[in-house]
Amino acid sequence: MADVTTKLFLEEFEVMVDIGIHDFEINNPQRVCISVEVLLDPNAGDRPDEIGSTFDYDFIRLEIKNLISNRRFNLQETLCRLILEKIIEQHGVTEATVTTKKLDVYPDCNGVGVKMTSKK
Repeated sequence: MADVTTKLFLEEFEVMVDIGIHDFEINNPQRVCISVEVLLDPNAGDRPDEIGSTFDYDFIRLEIKNLISNRRFNLQETLCRLILEKIIEQHGVTEATVTTKKLDVYPDCNGVGVKMTSKK
């Protein structure tokens, strides 16, 4: 088989996050949409049809939930970077992109956000 690139993704995971620098944002959780793309090592060979042989979507969701629980962030850049650092350090991951988007900042915009990519 020709070289195959495998990209997994978690798209638009909506969570409530205590985030922002303005007084009205502090201790007032906001809706944040988080998306993650994970590029897997193409040299990992054929993988069996088992969850233990690939990167688990549940890991991404749980890590995000753990990161945001009982924590406040001033900047989306910090939230995005911390998620990215956790994902990129995982075995078999060669590249990851994380996007965070605050959904309710402006009434005439779908959202404002940050996108970061890291490669091994």
